[in-house]
Amino acid sequence: MKRTIRALLPALLLSTTLAQAASDEAWQQSRQVMTQACINASTLSKVRVLGEPIAYDDSVGYSALLLEGRYPQPQMKNKRGRELCLFQRSSGRASISEADRLRWVR
Repeated sequence: MKRTIRALLPALLLSTTLAQAASDEAWQQSRQVMTQACINASTLSKVRVLGEPIAYDDSVGYSALLLEGRYPQPQMKNKRGRELCLFQRSSGRASISEADRLRWVR
């Protein structure tokens, strides 16, 4: 009996430490939440996402998303503008900063 327990113990320990990967649906839902939070925080009108999100590692806990739209203020005369959205994954909060100087490379 002791021999069986000793033989199975390493396999049991290894199986309990394996992490489960997130499903494609979970990643898609997470991206939709981030996109919607960034769009809601944006000050631009007719806002759209440029490119793909940039996900920093979990020690930082943020993802970045570049947005483009039109300035709604009358003095801006509907000029095109860009904003950088930093999305805090743990809280779901989005912070926006003007990013007209950022260049989007295709």
